[in-house]
Order: sequence, then C-alpha cells, then structure tokens
Amino acid sequence: MTHPFLDLAPLGADRFAAIEDRVARLLSTEQDVVIMQGEALLPLEGAIRATAGPGTTALNVITGPYGQTFGDWLRDCGATVVDLAVPFHTAVTAEQIRQALTEHPEIDFVSLVHAEAATGNTNPVAEIGEVVRAHGALFYLDAVASIGAEPVLTDAWGVDLCVIGAQKAMGGPAGVSAVSVSERAWARMAANPKAPRRSYLSLLDWKERWIEGGRRALPHAPAQLEMLALEACVERIEAVGLDALMARHASAAAATRAGALALGGGLEPYVYEARDAAPVATTLRVPSGAVASEVVARALEADPAVPVAAGGGALAKEMIRVNHYGADATRGAVRASLTALGQALAERGLAVDVEAALRAVEGAWR
Repeated sequence: MTHPFLDLAPLGADRFAAIEDRVARLLSTEQDVVIMQGEALLPLEGAIRATAGPGTTALNVITGPYGQTFGDWLRDCGATVVDLAVPFHTAVTAEQIRQALTEHPEIDFVSLVHAEAATGNTNPVAEIGEVVRAHGALFYLDAVASIGAEPVLTDAWGVDLCVIGAQKAMGGPAGVSAVSVSERAWARMAANPKAPRRSYLSLLDWKERWIEGGRRALPHAPAQLEMLALEACVERIEAVGLDALMARHASAAAATRAGALALGGGLEPYVYEARDAAPVATTLRVPSGAVASEVVARALEADPAVPVAAGGGALAKEMIRVNHYGADATRGAVRASLTALGQALAERGLAVDVEAALRAVEGAWR
C-alpha cells in the first residue's frame, strides 16, 4: 500500500537548490544560503563554532536566554567574550552597542538575537547593523523568531551570518533551518583551524561539497519531508505576500497587548515599551501573589488549544507568554488566549473584564 508521506521520489539537487534560492529571496540576500538538516540550533551553533576561536573577541548581546547560550558557545570555542546584558523587559540600543565597541576596539564579532520569543522583546537590527559595519566586526544574527513577522534585510543591514528557522512566524516545519553566509564569514571560517570539518556542524563542508561544486550533487540525503514542508511553507508566504504576513503578526501583537491591558486582573506587559515588543509573542507579568505557571495551567484546562505558556526557568513564576506566531497570529487565537487567562485570574478572585479585553482586541487589530 502506498503512502504519500513515505513513498516519495528522491529529492534532487536542482530542487534543493531552488528551495535555497527561495529562502534567499525571503532573506533579501545575494549571499550564499545553506539549508541545514536540523532544527535552528544546528546552524546557530555551527556558525559560531565555524567563525569563532581563540583569536576572537566577541561582543555577545544578551536580551534573553538565547543570548546567554551564544555566550557559552563562544567561550567554549576559546573566544574572549564581552557580554552586553540588558534587562529582559527592554531592548538593546545601537548606542549601547557603539559604547561597547568603543570601550573594546578589539571586538571583531558581534552576536545578537533579533526577536527573543522567550522574553517578548525585539532589537533594532537596522541601526545596530550600521554601528557594527562601521566598526568592521563580523555580524551574527539569530532571526529564527523574527523571519516572517518583521523585516529581515540581511544585506542592507550588513549581516554576515543570518540564521532562520521555519517553525515560528513562517508557520513551517521545525526540523529544517537555514543560514546565509557572507564572503567575509566564509573567509573567517577558512582561516579558523578550529572550524568543524567532516562534521554535521560543518558549514565549510557544505561550501566545499555543495556550493563550490555548483550545487549539482548533494553531500548526503536530505531530510526529505522537512524540505518539502519548507518549500510548501515558502510557497504559502509568497502567495499571501510577506508584507501581509508581517502585518498580521503586528496586528496580533498590538491586539494582545491592548487586550491584556484592558483585561485587568493585575496583568501588565512584561516588555515596558510597545516599540520594544516582539510581534511573535507578548509576555505578561502576573500580579503579586500569583504564580504564572499556575495561571497558565488553569487557562489551559479551560481551553487546551490556546497558545499560552509560562516563562522558562525562573521566569515561570512571574511571566506568561502569549504566542501569536504562524497559525496563531489570528484574532481568534488572541481572543481565546485572553478569555482563558481572564477566567483563570477570575477564579483567583481577581477583578477582570473579559468583554473589555475583547473590545480592545478588535479596536487594536490593524
């Protein structure tokens, strides 16, 4: 008996390359794009290990948990790391980056997360890119959460390594990811004796065996289902229009923030300023005496389908995250999330106004 998910023809090099080209257009880049056969942590780690080593001095910007992870990888590579940590309820500024580079002129690598879905903030990459480019450092950007939800202009911003995953705003598969690589970044890898080789982490292997061969022979059998899902995901974005997709995410973020403020019950936006809030997730601070993970658990009992979660680690006590990306960037998902949270807070004896919240959602949706 045949099965559409199992009895598939082999994925050829031409089609693989065509998918890469479509991803490159999504990233607004003329750089090489390598589609990696795993979740986005694969190229995120691979790009750092390829370009950073004992001679590297890195400015690692921390606006959430992924920035902390990048610092760990950089140190493990032998790099000297200057951490620039800002409170998770805000965003880093280009001026803070400039000051750090002025104080440490030896910095030659900058790592930054565009949007931190875990903390709900987003960083002004366009302005930061100007500063990094003027300094001459290599610019590494995690755009996994931002791609599809807000502009990602790889070449215009001077990004040397831009990593994306399809599983958030793009609404695609989690098992495949991509990284764009500038000529400067390739040169840095080639000069790094510690860059992974003959390894699943190796970008240089892809360059030598795939790109330099004219993309005619794949180095190994690709993750076929994930590649086809990525192709379908990009096709859908092209059909809808990237601008329309980004507008939908912006509407979901604005509506969630406005609805939470109108809901009451002591909920407050975790990210203080709306301009610093990511379009993929809205984080909320629970009132004193409440435990975020308990409120979320009760909301999920009321409606198991709502895209709400407690913050990770220590943030599980104080932070609720409403994930409105991909298929959940809709009025319905936002309304359902606020309704379920309102019910959970009301059961704790807190005064909430769900109807006011829903009116605010409709008023804020653009």
